[in-house]
Amino acid sequence: MSTKPTTARESFGAVAPKLAELSDDVLFGDVWERPDLSKRDRSLITCAALIAQGKTEQMNFHFPRAVINGVTPDELIEMITHLAFYAGWPSAMSALAKFKELIPATNK
Repeated sequence: MSTKPTTARESFGAVAPKLAELSDDVLFGDVWERPDLSKRDRSLITCAALIAQGKTEQMNFHFPRAVINGVTPDELIEMITHLAFYAGWPSAMSALAKFKELIPATNK
C-alpha cells in the first residue's frame, strides 16, 4: 500500500484505511487506468450511473472530475436531460441541482 496522501486517504483513510487503499490501488490505480476506455468515457459512465442511482453525494467528486477529464458542462447537462427519460425525472432534477451547485461557471 502506498503511503502518499491521496483524496481517499485524506477523506476517509483514518476511519476506513482498507477502503481508502482499495479506492486508491484498485479503483483509481487499476480500473480507471485501463486503456480500453478513456478517462472521459469512464467519467460519463460513472456520472450516468450516479444519476441513475440518485447518488448525489458522490456527484460532488465525479461531476468536477468529469470536467477535468474532458467532459464539457454542456455534455453533462445533455446527459442529465437524456437520463430524465431513462433513470427518472426526480433523479435528473436532483442531478441538475447538484450540477448547478458544483459547476457554477455555467450558471446564468
